[in-house]
Amino acid sequence: MSNKYITTPIYYVNGEAHIGHAYTTFIADTMARYERLKGNETYFLTGTDEHGQKIEESAQKHNKPTQEFADEISATFKDLWDDFEISYNKFIRTTDKNHMAGVKKAFLKMFDKGDIYKDFYEGHYCVSCETFFPETQLIDGEFCPDCGRATSIVKEESYFFKLSEYEDKLLAHYEANPDFIMPRSRANEVKNFVKGGLRDLSVTRTSFTWGVNIPESLNDDKHVMYVWLDALLNYVTALGYGTDDANMEKFWPASTHFVGKDILRFHAIYWPAFLMSLDLPLPKQIGAHGWWTRDGEKMSKSKGNVVFPREVSDAYGVENLRYFMLREVPFGQDGDFSQRAFIDRINSDLSNDLGNLLNRIIGMSAKYSEYEIDSVDVEKYHTKELDAMNIALDSLDGYMKEMQTHRYLEELWRLFSIGNTAITEHEPWAKIKNDKADEALATVALVSNVLAKACIMLSPIMPKTTATVANALNFEINNESYNNMIIDKKLLKLFNIKKVPPLFPRVEEPLMAEAPNAEPNPPKDKVNGEAREGALGQEKASKKKEVHESKAAFDDNLIEIGQFFETSLKVGTVLAAEEVPKSKKLLKLQVSLGEDDTRQVVAGIKEFYSAESLVGTQVCVVANLKPAKLMGMMSEGMLLAVKDEDGLCLVRPEKPKKAGTPIG
Repeated sequence: MSNKYITTPIYYVNGEAHIGHAYTTFIADTMARYERLKGNETYFLTGTDEHGQKIEESAQKHNKPTQEFADEISATFKDLWDDFEISYNKFIRTTDKNHMAGVKKAFLKMFDKGDIYKDFYEGHYCVSCETFFPETQLIDGEFCPDCGRATSIVKEESYFFKLSEYEDKLLAHYEANPDFIMPRSRANEVKNFVKGGLRDLSVTRTSFTWGVNIPESLNDDKHVMYVWLDALLNYVTALGYGTDDANMEKFWPASTHFVGKDILRFHAIYWPAFLMSLDLPLPKQIGAHGWWTRDGEKMSKSKGNVVFPREVSDAYGVENLRYFMLREVPFGQDGDFSQRAFIDRINSDLSNDLGNLLNRIIGMSAKYSEYEIDSVDVEKYHTKELDAMNIALDSLDGYMKEMQTHRYLEELWRLFSIGNTAITEHEPWAKIKNDKADEALATVALVSNVLAKACIMLSPIMPKTTATVANALNFEINNESYNNMIIDKKLLKLFNIKKVPPLFPRVEEPLMAEAPNAEPNPPKDKVNGEAREGALGQEKASKKKEVHESKAAFDDNLIEIGQFFETSLKVGTVLAAEEVPKSKKLLKLQVSLGEDDTRQVVAGIKEFYSAESLVGTQVCVVANLKPAKLMGMMSEGMLLAVKDEDGLCLVRPEKPKKAGTPIG
């Protein structure tokens, strides 16, 4: 076991947290949870950056004292991370007294070493980026190369850090540590910047007062520290640098600093140089992720298309958001937030694959073994599936070390495919009928173990969801279960599964307002229960609509053919059925609509059919109804039936058809 130290950048308190902040925090939280799962003692840091001219000006615009303004904005970040149950060990603020004491100590040490000196600076200054730029780097001789805003000529007395002295040392470090900057594709950008020549860095300001004053012993109190010198030092002051070094000895150097690509230069050039000056080890890795757009467009307040994580989590749930963001985009590349893609992930990956697998296990164990599951015969009947599962599990650690959570999740999802495919191939309901109960129960146990192991490895990304599944499977997700089931490849012991409500109700329509000027959601082709784009179906429906359009216009009771095709009708196979206690009419059915789609359907047919008579038969299902609760149970579809004075009769295919076959 080893100690790990993982950080987010500290977020600037000039506005509400947006989806980019959430992404950085989610991936850092995931890494921290993953290391703890493996048994490594892990310290996870986040917080807020609260000094600088920009904050001072924002406070003035809001007619508030600067500290009060900073307190309010900082609290919104902390409250959001607490509501999202982010597992940080410390939330640091650059206005903390201990932080400011540590910054002063560092400044004085660099000054005494000769790496900081006083001179005059005149140059183009960007208030937004808190940075000076040489004229050669400006856009059109005036505008900031980073943010595009106008710069202003500033001349003031300043203390400088001898950044130019560290050019060769930085290049040597990059060369000796090829994984220092991740993904590796970003390293060349940094190397080329350094090779272009480093100028000494102005590290104090006299034009504003909201910042950390330089050490009193220098007797120069008109100077406050450059915001980036102040901010970057949070990574060591949070561990007690300058006040109490106990955690410094335990956790420094940092395992990973997670940052956005826009602040990579500060973390990969300035920060290592500061640490070299302080004679401190450099962090092991800096992970730089890309930006997020919305529906293919850059987010901005002026466009009104900024995605706020609280709004998304209120609509869809924070764990669904975590999964989507970490699955959707390769680390380091830009990502796009689209409700259409988000809903597809929920319905396909989470509802069909993960949630459906748990539902199937519960349904089969209820029918075959009174909810008891025993792994005693799994290895006897399912060597092939166990081998495939273990190959996938063994690959996961490498993807996490590379920060490629999308590949990690892609590989992890193979397990859900293994589980659902095993049910389809081995047909435990058929084996029960053919007096092969031991084989049927072994399949149920196999799938239970596949789900359990998958949830252990999914827990850093979806901790609450996987805890619910683990509770249903009667075990806890922790380092002990990780060692037993992932490292030692043991199976679950005899247990009774618990019934739980469906984990991921399907989402049929966007739950948030679309971004301004966004394309309206196109119609969906819901064959196989997935929200896939139905271009072919739309074309056919459009042609049929034209044929019937004129006739339908004369009769308000007629519908257009396109309206009919909005209903998804499918052939379903009843896998399990049981009576609903205290109900005279309801039966609860588990209906397969294809190998990756099993639904719970609560139907009012008890007066006409027994539960036993329905198992193994086929029915016609309305597959795209919004889930509804009947007597506290979720129903995810409706059976087609006809009823007259002679009673009720289910509508069925004339001949057996493959489950999931569309009707129409």
